Amino acid sequence: MLDDAGLSNVSGDEPQPRLSGSALREALVRQKDATPGVRARDAAKALGVSEAELVACRVGDGVIRLEPEFAEILRAMPAVGEVMVLTRNEHCVHEKHGRFDNVSIGPGHGLVLNHDVDLRLFMSHWRYGFVVTEEVTSGVRTSIQVFDIDGAAVHKIYLTKHSDRAAFDALAQRFRSPEQNGEIAITPLPPRRADRPDAEIDVANFHKHWRALQDTHDFFGLLQEFGVGRAQAMHLAEREFTWRIEPGALRQALEAAAQTDTPIMCFVGNPGCIQIHTGPVKTLKAIGPWYNVLDPTFNLHLREDAIHQAWVVRKPTRDGIVTSLELFDTDGFCFAQFFGERKPGKPELEGWREIVAALPHAAQSGEAA
Repeated sequence: MLDDAGLSNVSGDEPQPRLSGSALREALVRQKDATPGVRARDAAKALGVSEAELVACRVGDGVIRLEPEFAEILRAMPAVGEVMVLTRNEHCVHEKHGRFDNVSIGPGHGLVLNHDVDLRLFMSHWRYGFVVTEEVTSGVRTSIQVFDIDGAAVHKIYLTKHSDRAAFDALAQRFRSPEQNGEIAITPLPPRRADRPDAEIDVANFHKHWRALQDTHDFFGLLQEFGVGRAQAMHLAEREFTWRIEPGALRQALEAAAQTDTPIMCFVGNPGCIQIHTGPVKTLKAIGPWYNVLDPTFNLHLREDAIHQAWVVRKPTRDGIVTSLELFDTDGFCFAQFFGERKPGKPELEGWREIVAALPHAAQSGEAA
């Protein structure tokens, strides 16, 4: 379980003036002295900067700036062998051990299609990349870290004891930027587009098109076609395709999957990357507000207190109904999704359907809480 999971929080201080360069490096040293083991994300928040700025200020001191040739970097990753990949958002951290292979990157989008390293990539959000070497309690840790234009982490690739270090060093040298400086321009992402008012949505037609879905991947297109937000779709389709469950039902679902050896799929993403686990979950543990899967090749760290609404969602496909458990925060952001393991051409696992059917319902939209 990596420090990046953020399983403890830095106590909040008064906002500080924005730091950069040597002043930020010095402040980071003081922060680490005051809070040993502080996580990068928490340290950045405490210092009033983005995580990308925190990494960039160390260029030349354990950090190498990379050329933003991310498609070629990913295509070169199979030579490195086993790695640990990490994708996170504000509420959830997804860590998976495996190898890169079957890397396919076109204009704007990319795929890494393996059982273990399984990624969906949105390359316009891959802006800054670094090789980071750092001292941690377990020794020296080396990674490639990629950040969005707003300074948020998009994806991280960590070496393991089984990685080919020579191949990694060759990759780092190949893509090393000739400009080894920490100058980056941080720009906030545009705010999420507001949902159209429900009254403007042709709900009957929306339901008709939902019934006609042939593949789960068509769902995003359905939302786009009708101009409906994902969280908005949940209550517009309530009773026919969706129903609310208690936020605490996530634990029940994962515990039931572990007890019955039901393999699942877990999707966690941010604007630049979605990372997927497919397989069983076994070791489950609550640590403070975080609920965790702590298996040898898969770790998940999820803040239960961020679950504002939890929904069961049913989507028709050529192979029958596919059922997901989707978690939303107070802003309507879907920060984690869970399915039963499945492959095209095969129906959904009956064991997963039974797990979902047993989850406690919450009040329907418009009902008293």
